[in-house]
Amino acid sequence: MLTAHKSNTMETRNALRKRKRAARNQLTEKQQLHASKQLAKLFFRSGLFWRSKHVALYIASDGELDPLPIAETCWRLGKSVYLPVLHETGDNRLRFALWQPSTRLVPNRYGIPEPHPWRCLPPWALNLVLLPLVAFDPQGGRMGMGGGFYDKTFAFTRRSPLRPKLFGLAHECQRVDQLPVESWDIPLDGIFSDRQLYLPANNGLQ
Repeated sequence: MLTAHKSNTMETRNALRKRKRAARNQLTEKQQLHASKQLAKLFFRSGLFWRSKHVALYIASDGELDPLPIAETCWRLGKSVYLPVLHETGDNRLRFALWQPSTRLVPNRYGIPEPHPWRCLPPWALNLVLLPLVAFDPQGGRMGMGGGFYDKTFAFTRRSPLRPKLFGLAHECQRVDQLPVESWDIPLDGIFSDRQLYLPANNGLQ
């Protein structure tokens, strides 16, 4: 019998994506708020936050684990916060625009708020990127929404020593034992859930 954390090896990526999106959307508002607070506690204990001046994250939607408490602490301590914005050429690569409490946000073509006007930083100049996840495994595997935006944007990290740390954020209910991996999938340096930090065996932070 499969456990709650095991994915059926015959399950397609799309079926798994649908199942894990449904799981996170079943969380109540109270559970979401508690998870966000627990995430912040774990994150601030990790040391990553204190070493990072330029931090990219996201505005939560569709049941995603909310990193807003992290953004608020960044602002309070004078760190720069960035949000992903769609590239105007439509090539599925992201740019990262400065986000401040006073920044005007305008929905993009998917209805996701983006800073306007843009004051962007190239991906390689970021210190830390916190990515939303649909599903993850303890080895650093990540499943997103299927658009390939983060994979294409950070493909350069396979060959460049000048790169940000990439950490996924997800509810514990989004974990599986092992994700199906494609050649274009960019592995993460780690994943923060609302319960613990997962670091792959080859992560230099261990």
